Amino acid sequence: MSRVDFSDPSTIAALADALTAAGVEGMEISWPAGNLRIVVSKEAGTQVSMMGNAQPGPAALAAAVKTPLAGHFYPLQRSDSDGAERLPRAVSSQDVIGFIRVGFVLLPVPAGKAGLLTRQLVEPEALVGFGDPLFEIEPL
Repeated sequence: MSRVDFSDPSTIAALADALTAAGVEGMEISWPAGNLRIVVSKEAGTQVSMMGNAQPGPAALAAAVKTPLAGHFYPLQRSDSDGAERLPRAVSSQDVIGFIRVGFVLLPVPAGKAGLLTRQLVEPEALVGFGDPLFEIEPL
């Protein structure tokens, strides 16, 4: 069993999203190297504090857009000669940001949340598994 990296911004963002969706006001996690506290407040927004060896950086609220199924990843567009997509760019929750090819079928991958698409984490045409992170997205 692998350990969860509580200093990873995408892990922190996923925990904050899960707390918000569940209507939970916050949580605190302690481990030998540190302490993570996430407080969800409708008035003040989500607050993250960390004590110990690792501190969350400015991207602490960044989240990963993950693939909904296994297949080959194709970005939405190839705008540069090397195939890299122009990032960062603003997206809405419904914007299609790429595709997963399974056989002859291309399935769209929506952003899932509005924000700034900052980084593509997978090379074009790479084989990806269910839940693999494809992009990093930060709230606007």
